[in-house]
Amino acid sequence: MEDNKALKRFGERVGYTEADLAHFQAGDPRLRQMERLARAAARYSIQAEVVRARNCNSGYQEGDKFILDVNGNFITKLCPPRLCVYAMSQLVVPVALINERLSEGLDPNQFHFMHYVRCLDVGVECSGYGEVMLRIQVVPRVKKS
Repeated sequence: MEDNKALKRFGERVGYTEADLAHFQAGDPRLRQMERLARAAARYSIQAEVVRARNCNSGYQEGDKFILDVNGNFITKLCPPRLCVYAMSQLVVPVALINERLSEGLDPNQFHFMHYVRCLDVGVECSGYGEVMLRIQVVPRVKKS
């Protein structure tokens, strides 16, 4: 396979062996995704903002924000101290949609499905405990001065 800088950088970061690298051939859509996400990483973050919260066991309140890089990794210093698996698990589909749009060179906020997600708790009225709704969007990356 031809020299691919994005693959080389990604491979070094995740520990690919030469045998692993051999699985990537020209035209592989994973290569396009690596290249385009690497370019987008310096420009964008993914933000999941709490827009509704009631009786949340993790203490989430309206306005709390979870910041992820474009690969879907939480930037923990920019998140509330507690990560609830029931709420965070709901970010899988919107983050995948954002990744796909970025890898295709499309506006990452123009997906039509799941801009809002709810934690799996159904609220006290429905035999649950509380409820949280998050709004997911891509935001410009903030650079510290």
